[in-house]
Amino acid sequence: MASGSLWVLFTLLASSAQTLRNAMQRDLIGALGAVGAAQVRFLFGLPFAVLFLAGMLVATGLATPQLTLPNLGWTAFGAVSQVIATAMMLAAMRTRSFVVAVAYTKTEPAQVALFGLVAFNETPTLSLIAAIGLAMIGVALMSVPSRKELASDWRSAAYGLASATFFAFAAIGFRSAVVGVETSSRALAASLILVVGLAIQSATLALYLGAFDRAGARAILAAWRSSLFAGFMGALASQFWFIAFALTDAARVRTLALIEVPLAQLVSLKLFREPPSQRDGLGMTLIVAAAAILVWGGG
Repeated sequence: MASGSLWVLFTLLASSAQTLRNAMQRDLIGALGAVGAAQVRFLFGLPFAVLFLAGMLVATGLATPQLTLPNLGWTAFGAVSQVIATAMMLAAMRTRSFVVAVAYTKTEPAQVALFGLVAFNETPTLSLIAAIGLAMIGVALMSVPSRKELASDWRSAAYGLASATFFAFAAIGFRSAVVGVETSSRALAASLILVVGLAIQSATLALYLGAFDRAGARAILAAWRSSLFAGFMGALASQFWFIAFALTDAARVRTLALIEVPLAQLVSLKLFREPPSQRDGLGMTLIVAAAAILVWGGG
């Protein structure tokens, strides 16, 4: 794969690792609660992120890059935004119209493109705009039975859009932090920002659990064996995301990431038992077409 297309490989690897992490996190929610399961992602991912960073330092032979205040500021912005986005997403999923909430959270790529344009003058190309539009229509077709339902529940829409907004902030923040690190290795920069970001997130949720849910904090520590692999997969997914952010703009990465929606459906037991509906088939076709535009059309 050409160096200019490496972001595609790392995005697809990140999506795959994230799918596995999400499955494991869902299993932990019943025992630890939503906040506890989220903390597992950060707290148990941090040691693995440190190992990734150590491996990168050995592999590249470079010294640990020095972080500037802007680097730290963007990392903190991305880290806190991701925590808030996760909270909003969980709130959205508790509303009456779960599928509506999920559909609105998938507006993230369009918001990333908009914020990138406003904040950094990253003008999206026509092909990127087309890819974003096709992908979001495809997700909506697969997620929501009708346009009436899509517009019927304002609370689901509000939570979903808020979640997408903060996920977009996180993507912009982390990309800005990674590309701002002064080093010849983008992978090393991604590893360093990942460690700092996970440390901020772990500390933030530790303070919350210590103040409001000490029993939950103890439960997390007691469940460390079952949480280790979830933490590893979370750190691995983030490592790939950050490398992809270092190689291209966040809007391309987050749009291509929507390919996980049809992939997840294709491997689900439901699809093994019955064929997808016409709406599902059309939605998957649109998302795959969007991915093709990004990969082969110059995005």
